Amino acid sequence: MSGFQRGQIVCACLAGTPLTKTAAVLGVSRAAVNKVVTAHTNRGKTSPAKKNSGRKPKLSGKISPYFEEDCVKKNHKTTAAKVIVELSIQLQSPVSTRTVRREH
Repeated sequence: MSGFQRGQIVCACLAGTPLTKTAAVLGVSRAAVNKVVTAHTNRGKTSPAKKNSGRKPKLSGKISPYFEEDCVKKNHKTTAAKVIVELSIQLQSPVSTRTVRREH
């Protein structure tokens, strides 16, 4: 469900539209509408509580923000091999090519 739809659900709820009618108009389940409305009333947010439920990054917290900004983001054509050399120097431990490519 998009953020726009979540906003429409909250606006419809604030306008007094019943949950079943809101669900029918937007083409979503009543349970989904109820979850969005409950999240909005309890937390004041429409986004889901659980976020980033995928693979955890291996290098986060180990790399200095300066390195990330300088080496990768400013120069988009930096090769994985160059990044690996720089990371190995900074972290003083080996880093695989696969990890570098996955992270950046």
